[in-house]
Amino acid sequence: MSNAGMAPLALLGGTFDPVHYGHLRPAIEVRESLGADELRLIPGHVPPHRPQPRLAAARRADLLDRAVAPIPGLVVDRRELVRAGPSYTLDTLRELRRMIGDRRPLCFVMGGDALGGLCSWYQWHKLTDYAHLVVTTRAGYTATPATGPRGAPPQWLPDRQAATVQALRARPAGLVYFQPVSRLEISATAIRRLLAQGRSAQGLMPDCVWQPVASQGLYGYPQV
Repeated sequence: MSNAGMAPLALLGGTFDPVHYGHLRPAIEVRESLGADELRLIPGHVPPHRPQPRLAAARRADLLDRAVAPIPGLVVDRRELVRAGPSYTLDTLRELRRMIGDRRPLCFVMGGDALGGLCSWYQWHKLTDYAHLVVTTRAGYTATPATGPRGAPPQWLPDRQAATVQALRARPAGLVYFQPVSRLEISATAIRRLLAQGRSAQGLMPDCVWQPVASQGLYGYPQV
């Protein structure tokens, strides 16, 4: 039976330390473009490729819950928070593939920087056995073979690159698709720096996130 027309399940991982509009707006656009019923935001517990988060996992997930509650189709998936050891993406994709079966498309969303460093990820070459990779880009961006993971074989990207969303919906995994999104110049690092300086981050994140950050003195922000 063909997979054509089967809505994919989309995933976006990260530390979300803290969550902000630079996470949320691209997630909304990717879900709509893919025609995904659901995009799951998966906060990492012990990220193996970056410094450990400032906030505890439970607190980051709580703020993420607040952020996505009013947004249709965005949900928080805590599976990496309850799994011991490093939060390897491959383990998450394997779990979800077992959950949804062999036919439904699974799309893992990442930025272009993450794609460039993919060869440093745990068993990176197996990721496309379980999911498509959807790489968020700016409008007008043109992918070339050099856009692929640094250190990967030259044909790795050309052999996998999909030209349309329909190609992703026609098979469960194995492709790389470049999705233009509104790239907001907001970073969690810059937000944490503002807060540590006692400056407001209001407007960079939903008010439902900003209010507990300010009132509870998170990230060193002075309590009010």
